[in-house]
Amino acid sequence: MDASPPQIAEEQAYVDVLYARLDDLTAQVGEKLRSAQAAQDASTHQNRSERDAFVALYEDRLALLHSVADGVVFGRLDTDAGDSHHIGRIGLFTRDRDQLLVDWRAPAAAAFYQATAAERQGVRLRRHLITRGRTVVGLEDDVLDQSLLTEGGSEETLQGEGALLAAVTAQRTGRMGDIVATIQAEQDRIIRSDHRGVMVVQGGPGTGKTAVALHRAAYLLYTHRRRLEHTGVLIVAPTHGFLHYIERVLPSLGESGVVMLTPGELYPGIHATRRDRDEVAVIKGDRGMADLLARAVKDRQRAPEEDVPLRIDGTELLLRREDVRAAIREARASHRPHNAARAVFVRAALDRLVVQYEQALQAAGHTVVPEDRPQLLQDLRTEREVRVALNLAWMPYTPESFLRILLAHPERLRAAAPRHLQGVIARIARPKDSPWTVEDAPLLDELAELLGEDETAQKAEADRAAARRAADVAYARTVLENIDTSGIVRAEDLADRMTTVRDGRTLAERAAADRSWTYGHVVVDEAQEHSAMMWRALMRRCPTKSFTVVGDVAQTSSAAGTSSWQRVLDPYVEDRLHVERLTVNYRTPRRLMDRAVAVAEELDLPVTPVTSVREGEHELESIACAASDLAGRTADRVRQLLRQDAGRIAVIADEEAVPTLADAIRAAAPTARVGLGSAGVDDVVAVMTPHEAKGLEFDAVLVVEPAALLEHRGGAGDLYVALTRATSQLVVLHSREIPTALRSDAQ
Repeated sequence: MDASPPQIAEEQAYVDVLYARLDDLTAQVGEKLRSAQAAQDASTHQNRSERDAFVALYEDRLALLHSVADGVVFGRLDTDAGDSHHIGRIGLFTRDRDQLLVDWRAPAAAAFYQATAAERQGVRLRRHLITRGRTVVGLEDDVLDQSLLTEGGSEETLQGEGALLAAVTAQRTGRMGDIVATIQAEQDRIIRSDHRGVMVVQGGPGTGKTAVALHRAAYLLYTHRRRLEHTGVLIVAPTHGFLHYIERVLPSLGESGVVMLTPGELYPGIHATRRDRDEVAVIKGDRGMADLLARAVKDRQRAPEEDVPLRIDGTELLLRREDVRAAIREARASHRPHNAARAVFVRAALDRLVVQYEQALQAAGHTVVPEDRPQLLQDLRTEREVRVALNLAWMPYTPESFLRILLAHPERLRAAAPRHLQGVIARIARPKDSPWTVEDAPLLDELAELLGEDETAQKAEADRAAARRAADVAYARTVLENIDTSGIVRAEDLADRMTTVRDGRTLAERAAADRSWTYGHVVVDEAQEHSAMMWRALMRRCPTKSFTVVGDVAQTSSAAGTSSWQRVLDPYVEDRLHVERLTVNYRTPRRLMDRAVAVAEELDLPVTPVTSVREGEHELESIACAASDLAGRTADRVRQLLRQDAGRIAVIADEEAVPTLADAIRAAAPTARVGLGSAGVDDVVAVMTPHEAKGLEFDAVLVVEPAALLEHRGGAGDLYVALTRATSQLVVLHSREIPTALRSDAQ
């Protein structure tokens, strides 16, 4: 039954106190921000940096307070000791430091998610506050201490639909809901795990894998703030639509500045969305490509076929083949990346050539002394003929230029390919001006490691950065000694702000633009789709191997994906790999999930067993029609769902059918917002492929022509994904043969 008005009034009174304190803090920080912005003592660069650093600090705090301005509190815990603690998105205290609100990530809040009737952890009652803005509109109580039902207060609201069920039955909104108030015990255990290696969260559809990963990221940022606030957290998800879907979750939990990328953006400067054909994706994703690229780079370090004649200011010289070979051996022995080792090669080659130059000058009657050698070396280094000859032997490359040239030359691919790729490697050859694909991103990243940058320039920049950092910290410490900050701001924090202000970019912007940036933690969603080469690129982003990896091997649809976490991750982490499994499906009703599982088993997919929390009201609907009627019947069914106010609708089909279906739906329902791909996540109707639907959920889903999906490599996983996106209704439309479990007579 519903909560009584007195109870809501009681909670509303406390919520009003919380918001009064929140508004008070917001006003205080706002005033400090205005004071910092109005500071007049900005006559020097250092003073301006100090002022702008404080402005940035207050702006960040103000943004945090604004991000929780509505819905700051969502729960209450009543304990055996008679205490009552309210749980929310941030911690709040009175001016006297008495706690008003417990941050959901704090240890004191753990029981809100972990306590059960079997293991109460000292909790008698767990209350979920249902709010709209700053107004309490309902209460849902979970009774963990059964004695409450027999005590004098039994007239209290001790039953109801429950917060979890209310959350999973609500219509979809186009954004992942903030499920922090409905996280269950098995999820919370993973979120708060102290495992410091690679945590794999394996779970079937609808088990909350993504929510767990995002909340774990927020929890780690809270628990290890000093470490992570300077290195950041990277989240890699399959599509921009998916990132758009989840982007509000972390800010609503009080965190910001997280870097969010798709696999096609992992290499800075590349924004690839196109995908290669299955057979090409398999080859590019093969671990042997790392060996191929290493050999291809080495093949570009080559001595000329014969000695090269040179003419320097009238003096005849000979760049001997053997001298070039010796210089190459010396450069390779340095074990530096190609571009950095090139400096060694050039120096070694010039050292041999200058001896010949000195001898030629002496033979011509010129006097040459040891002090002349630096100038003679400089003359050789700047001579065009010498530069051309040395470049032909050891050319500097960017990853982009090298990969374009390599893929445009099948003979170079064959020369560098390992044995197991020899028969197929020519398939990845393509014209030099071809657009980048998602599968190119890890190859570019691998080449960046092999090629490197100019080592001299890197060292000079690193030295300058270290000097600036030391000076900033020293100055910040002096500033803080003269300002009463009550210990709130550390010298290092103020120095960081000064650096950020000077740079003009946020940490997220700097990290996303820097390929060599190393993150404190990495979250990889839909991880089963990644190839061995992509995992090499991901692992470089976090040398400490602190990862949260979420996925379901049964949903693998990429031809280069995996069916075994151990196979792809053991080479990097060995005994630091820990696999957790989620078993409760909060999204898909049992009636629909049972049919999806039956299809998966029929197609020999490694299904992860899950239990749906609700039965559901609708059975799967199967509609057979002629191929020529498929688009029209789909549009008609979408129009019916719109009239029924069925919520958000997804039409999932093969890529070639998507435009035709979208046009038919727009014609049948001209007033409805119809979007394409994952970018249509905010529209009432979204027409997309299974890949674009990964990680998303909709109230009603129409799967069009399953047989077309099954024609692709990984098509069984695609179909399983499509069948498990619905929270309420699932319709299958087909003109061709479908799996037995999808037939109407299979019910």
